[in-house]
Amino acid sequence: MFEERSIAGWAVLLLALLLFLAGLWLIIGGAWLIALGGSWYYFLAGLGLVISGVMITLDRPAGVWLYLATFLATIAWAFWEVGLDGWALVPRVVGPSIFAFLVLAALPVISHRASRVKGDAP
Repeated sequence: MFEERSIAGWAVLLLALLLFLAGLWLIIGGAWLIALGGSWYYFLAGLGLVISGVMITLDRPAGVWLYLATFLATIAWAFWEVGLDGWALVPRVVGPSIFAFLVLAALPVISHRASRVKGDAP
């Protein structure tokens, strides 16, 4: 867990921090929305991002899969909320799609670091 990080390792750590901070933002905004009688989506999605960020920081590949599950739930929610209205979908899916691409791109680094931490690789 305390192995030195390569540039790719630092990039993954930065991605995990961004996920964590975005998740905190969603949790705070989502809690406010819930207090106003609105949707629980933002709060729950925020929890998914925060937990994903923490797991990725700890080199746990499950953090990638949790983010992807949160992403798929976001896509389902977006279509449920606005249907096939492309312009209404853009703000709901573009940011999470970019994160999904980056998280998937980080999976090999996370898996490699996880295997080294467990002692499976030299």
